[in-house]
Amino acid sequence: MTETLAHAQRHTLPPPLAAVLGRLPPYPGSLLLVSGLNLVLARQLPADVARRLQGQRIRIHVRDAGLKFDFAWRGTVFRAIAPQPTPDLTLSANAHDFLRLAQRLEDPDTLFFNRRLSMEGDTELGLVVKNALDALELPVFDAAQWAPAAVLSRLRQLRPSGAPGHRHGPR
Repeated sequence: MTETLAHAQRHTLPPPLAAVLGRLPPYPGSLLLVSGLNLVLARQLPADVARRLQGQRIRIHVRDAGLKFDFAWRGTVFRAIAPQPTPDLTLSANAHDFLRLAQRLEDPDTLFFNRRLSMEGDTELGLVVKNALDALELPVFDAAQWAPAAVLSRLRQLRPSGAPGHRHGPR
């Protein structure tokens, strides 16, 4: 068994979860993705990259989840678009590998050469995207910060110091 095949078998979503995720409508997921991209990337995108991306239809395909997110750069932001029969660029990987890319624990070149990340369509556009992402100062995505306990802790810190806590029971 090759190392790539062994990795794929260890790091894929369980089939029942993938079956549920694969049934989700694509547009709301694309809206969520572009919200994150706009929050993290849009203001940092170099002008030459923004010009090259203008109107280009891009798809992120999470293979093991059966999810496809379609979007385009329009004006100064990413916009969700309806699913495309042939996007200009498709980047495909399993959820685990996309997460490791976001956490900067994996290099896109390594994933590409190990056939865990694939690029279809306009390869020049793909290289522009890859090089731009490599050059940006991006916050590292830390999944632990979204654990319920961590989120509740941050919400408690937002409460004004003199504000009463939540009361249980009748007043």
